[in-house]
Amino acid sequence: MNKTELVNAIAAEAKLTKVQAKDALEAALKAIGEALKEGDKVALIGFGTFGVNERAAREGRNPQSKAKIMIPAKKVIKFKAGAELAAKLK
Repeated sequence: MNKTELVNAIAAEAKLTKVQAKDALEAALKAIGEALKEGDKVALIGFGTFGVNERAAREGRNPQSKAKIMIPAKKVIKFKAGAELAAKLK
């Protein structure tokens, strides 16, 4: 499912116009992104939890030249599915 299909599904389920559904989705994604940027967790009961993990700097290798390279530390987004979402997949 891509963003357009998601907007269409939201519009149909919530009885909104596609423009309203798109605005609501973009607002939700923006709010989630800003919370993660500040280092907060975003917990959506029944769906899952978004969080930020920090990866330490480490040494890696260039697969072509086999030369050692330093991979810098960075922050990554993690997602843990909630129980209801996980149950839907069974």
